[in-house]
Amino acid sequence: MLVAGLLLILAGANYLVDGSSSIAKRFGLSEFVIGLTIVGIGTSSPEMVVSFMSAFQGKADMAIGNVVGSNIFNTLLILGSTALIAPLMITKENLRRDIPLNIGVTVLLILLGLKHTIFGIGSDEISRWDGGLFLLLFVWYMWKSFSKGKVSEDDEGNIKLYSMPISLLMVAGGLAALVFGGRLFVNSAVEIAKIFNISEKFIAITVMAVGTSLPELATCIVAAFKGRGQLALGNILGSNISNIILILGGAALIHPLSFAGITTADISVLLVSAIMVFISFFTFVKKKLDRVEGAIFIILGIAYMAFLIYSL
Repeated sequence: MLVAGLLLILAGANYLVDGSSSIAKRFGLSEFVIGLTIVGIGTSSPEMVVSFMSAFQGKADMAIGNVVGSNIFNTLLILGSTALIAPLMITKENLRRDIPLNIGVTVLLILLGLKHTIFGIGSDEISRWDGGLFLLLFVWYMWKSFSKGKVSEDDEGNIKLYSMPISLLMVAGGLAALVFGGRLFVNSAVEIAKIFNISEKFIAITVMAVGTSLPELATCIVAAFKGRGQLALGNILGSNISNIILILGGAALIHPLSFAGITTADISVLLVSAIMVFISFFTFVKKKLDRVEGAIFIILGIAYMAFLIYSL
């Protein structure tokens, strides 16, 4: 089951990348924008399921923790691993709009989630009003992405063109394989861990945290090997932004989300990881997230995971 899940994930990522690239070419959209929207939202579906179900059950700490942990893992470990395979070009458009937006929604999440601690008003939670604001931002974000998403300097050639029905089928089938394969992988990994008497807390922090980010991981790695760096970067930024303004926005409408279970370390690493993507434009190999920066991202990600395990 573990191997079957992994094979489904890899196959799904392969079809998702090829189908999305074909759609981008047919509509004259950049691969980055397709990664930012269709792929980014699609690969966030496991986080959406976990967070919405947690909100319905009144488990706000799980909904918030799932998104915070996923965004940190996406940026430090997945983006870092992708850059090790193939350095990622960061365009001026990325620097001017997309990366600052990722930082902006992260800061907004912190300010709204900790408004009592920071400003002395309300309570430390994402309220239904805050959730409504997030969803309005998501609508604006979608409109802005597609209206400004024509092919430009970030377009990458050598894209195989499929018919629109085939392209859509590849995207839908790829996403389904990613989600189902991810679930199969996580469930079998949990069973294997139980056989070896590994604690449930350890499983939750490692296997489950990695599990909901498997679609992003597989998609980015396959995109990197195929030379689709902008699709990979768009996938991570789109996933992180959607996790906050779509998933937490929707979850907060279901049930207000308390920040009581989120630590200073979690918030700090979340914000620092978002800012590091911006800084990487100017350091080492300029205008690229290169292998050195990728290695730094991975080291910080592993250090954070080790800290969480040590804190159990």
